[in-house]
Amino acid sequence: MKRLFLVVALPLFASGCASTLPEVVASTDYADNPSAVRPVRYQSPIGSYTHRMPVDPKPWRGLNDAQAPKKG
Repeated sequence: MKRLFLVVALPLFASGCASTLPEVVASTDYADNPSAVRPVRYQSPIGSYTHRMPVDPKPWRGLNDAQAPKKG
């Protein structure tokens, strides 16, 4: 049990000690940034809503025949 613990714990411990944190540098140079970003406009989630009423199903055989490939 102790060997299994060492086999698992030692690489985890070694990798934790070896890693370094990334350097994060905040830039205050936003005016000189060459990338242009368009401003976000509000769009209503129901703006293009179309009211639809339920209808009875159409006969399936006619729809199936219309979509079937034409015989040569």
